[in-house]
Parts: sequence; structure tokens; C-alpha cells
Amino acid sequence: MKKVYAEIIAGIIPFKMARNRWRGILRYGPLNAIKLIHKLHNEHAQPRFYLAVCAIAKNEGPYFKEWIEWHKSKGVEKFYIYDNESSDCTKEVLDPYIKSGIVEYTYFPGYKVQLTAYDDCLKKHRIDTRWIALIDLDEFIVPIKDKTIPDFLHRFEPFPAVEINWLVYGSGGAKKKTPGTMMERFKQHSQYCNILNRHVKSIVNPRRVFTMIGCHEAARISGRAADSHGNPIKKNFRDREPQQDIIRINHYAVKSFEEFLDKQAKGRAAGRTRMLKLDYFHRFDLNDIEDD
Repeated sequence: MKKVYAEIIAGIIPFKMARNRWRGILRYGPLNAIKLIHKLHNEHAQPRFYLAVCAIAKNEGPYFKEWIEWHKSKGVEKFYIYDNESSDCTKEVLDPYIKSGIVEYTYFPGYKVQLTAYDDCLKKHRIDTRWIALIDLDEFIVPIKDKTIPDFLHRFEPFPAVEINWLVYGSGGAKKKTPGTMMERFKQHSQYCNILNRHVKSIVNPRRVFTMIGCHEAARISGRAADSHGNPIKKNFRDREPQQDIIRINHYAVKSFEEFLDKQAKGRAAGRTRMLKLDYFHRFDLNDIEDD
């Protein structure tokens, strides 16, 4: 009922950016929002980590090592992993990372639970980390102008959230899964200006956001989010041209056709549909430009 109430009330707000923010606030609950603001106002503990990643995954075991090692090399200190009923090697692959303390593992069953997992992560770890990036296992944050992601984020500390654009990578014509990492195997991507690349993922200051609005944007307690150029955001991401020159998210949405069929069969943690349709492959199989 809370979600229905939020949609009805937010729907009468004329400005899209305000509407999106209030949808998140109402979904979080006005009373809960007041309590959270009061709690955070009196909280002065320093975070243990500067940058963490939160992700929910289902049967992504073969891809975890590359994904974790890449983000470790770019400055991520902690991973909050929500396992949505995986039946593959996920737990075995994650086990050494769990034992080392870099991964906090949570088994998270259910259908359509991505946002619930994000809310749980924000609730539990608001005080633990300065920034949390909320991304998927087929998404790799790639700093272009900075050596690490924290180097980039240091310039954004006045903001509650930073929105980073996709760069969609296609299959490169691969029919079968072959040895090697995703970043080694898939070198061809879309045109930079492709409309799909307008999509963003957010890195948020968990002390300054209530909750996520979908999997892309955050409902902020105060202040405007920033784009990757440091400009306060005034338009929904669908109405902005993509930016990939400072930092970007490589989005390996389909991989090989064989891997896409596996992805299609396992369903999606976001729960928008239980099975991806074939037109998703054709829409995201973009191979216009080859990396150097």
C-alpha cells in the first residue's frame, strides 16, 4: 500500500525531478524520514570505508571474481552482496572474499527484490561507508580521467549522489562463451550518444539519501545530485545527453548469445519480467566502435 500511496501522491507533482524525489520519500515513509533526519543529525562517527559497492545477483558465480578484482583495483574497499537464490557456484567463488572480510554476504530470496535489497543495504550501512555504488554484475565502473574511483569522488563530497552514464557493450558477434574475462572478450560498444547510454547508475552518500528510486536514482534528503562533470542535475537522466569522458559504466548487457540465453532463463532480481525477451538481445547487441 505504501508504494501505491507514493505513486498517487507523487503523480500530482508537476515537475519530474521533484516528482521522482518525492516518490522515494513517500515510499520510505514521512515518519521514517523524520526519524532518519534526526538520527543522522546527531551522528558524527567517521565511516570505516570510503567506497563500497552494493549489488544483488542471481547465478552470476562465474563473473564475480573479475568484477570484484576490477573494482578492488579501482579503490572499492567493501562489497555488500545480496544473493537472490543462486543455484550455481556463487557461494564458492565468494567464500574467500567473505573470509577475508571484503565481502559481506546476504542470502536474499524472493521475486522482485532488487529495491528491497538496496533499501536494506542503505539502512544497515549508512554509517559504515562514505559512498555506496549501486550497480549490477554486468556493470564495471571505469574512471577515465582519474586513477581510481575515490580520486573521482573526492571532488563530489558536497553532493548526496553522483549519476554515472552507461556505455553499452555488445556481443561482438560471439555465439558461444569462450575463455577469458568479459573485458577481454568484449571490446565493441555502442555509439557514445546512443539513447541507451542515457541510463545512469548512482554512487550515493548513504547519510544523505532516503532510498533508491528504481535502480538508477536516489531520493535525496537534501541537495541536488551531480552528473559526472560536477553539474547539479536538473533533468531526469532520460532527458540528458550521456557523459563518458570523465568516468563511465561499461555495461556488458548481453555478452555472447549463449550467455544471454542463460541470463534469459534465470530471470531478473529486479523482477520487471521473469524472462528477458529476445528483442532485448537485439536492442543491446551494439558493436559500433571497437576499443583500442
